[in-house]
Amino acid sequence: MSTLKAGDKAPGFTAKDQNGKAVSLSDFLGKKVILYFYPKDDTPGCTAEACDFRDNYQSMLSKGFEVIGVSTDDEKSHKKFETKYSLPFPLIADSDKYIVEAYGVWVEKNMYGKKYMGTARTTFIIDADGTISHIIEKVDTKNSSQQVIDLL
Repeated sequence: MSTLKAGDKAPGFTAKDQNGKAVSLSDFLGKKVILYFYPKDDTPGCTAEACDFRDNYQSMLSKGFEVIGVSTDDEKSHKKFETKYSLPFPLIADSDKYIVEAYGVWVEKNMYGKKYMGTARTTFIIDADGTISHIIEKVDTKNSSQQVIDLL
């Protein structure tokens, strides 16, 4: 498991989005990227976070950002989530957990005394040259886009 920090090169990846289209981080070189990792499609916190990015998507684009969501759910689950909430950005299906492990967000969690592996909700802000400029580990799901803006 890697421990990434600001100033590190963002690990590259290629994976399918909700439409079965291959998406690579390198597709976004020259643009700033908000790469956000979330635990599960269509759960309360993840829905609030996705809808906050949706509601502020045009503002993010106007500031030069692209938004990409990543979870370990499959393409079909992502498609339902995108359709239900009209999400305008790619949702990457990381079923093999390659990306969550590369970014160090596949961690042991503990709920009601039960330990299990899962995705730590984390947002990476990646500069146009592919360098991580900020990492948000304490994500406010209802104000996730504002958290990004506040860092700039």
